[in-house]
Amino acid sequence: MNIETVRKLAEREEIDYQFLLFLLTEYAHPRDKISAWLKSGDLVRVKKGLYIFGEHIARSPYSHEILANLIYGPSAISLTYALGFYGLMPERVTTITSITNKRNKAFSTPVGEFTYQYLNQSKYPTGIELSETASRNHFLIACPEKALCDHIYLTDKKIVLDDIDSINRYLFHDMRIDDIALRSFNISSLTMISKIYADKRLTLLTAFIKKWKKS
Repeated sequence: MNIETVRKLAEREEIDYQFLLFLLTEYAHPRDKISAWLKSGDLVRVKKGLYIFGEHIARSPYSHEILANLIYGPSAISLTYALGFYGLMPERVTTITSITNKRNKAFSTPVGEFTYQYLNQSKYPTGIELSETASRNHFLIACPEKALCDHIYLTDKKIVLDDIDSINRYLFHDMRIDDIALRSFNISSLTMISKIYADKRLTLLTAFIKKWKKS
């Protein structure tokens, strides 16, 4: 079997070791075949057991979001990368950030940096959605409301947000959140998330955004 046939049979650019073994059952030493593809650049190892096709074999760009879900799981895109994904932040976010209900973890790979922050099981699943890539493959990502709450709850857990002025300063000066994108927030989702997280800062955030949407 050649690599072009593997690409035709694959549903996406991101494939795993088990998929390759399934296709190479006729080979006595499938690892040797995989090693040869890696050496030639037909495959690129993202981490042990996870690969993407080389540039000259790929049919479309690989997805950082799908890879993030596959590298370490269960997990979902959230925090700064998700905020950038939704256009809430002006800066380009290079590290792909996720939440997980397992231990904190970080991976440095040939295709980028991936970090995972622990969020306990009672909070983790709330607000996670299924999103679609341009090639119609799917990945898990926090909704915009959850991504912002996760950022405050996990990344900026020590920041003091105790009044309307501090919330305003944090969102528009420190985070440089896009005010138009903020107006699209779903208040019902934000209220549900803030109640589950039981963080007074998120309750205040919800009140601020609710008022902001009406202004």
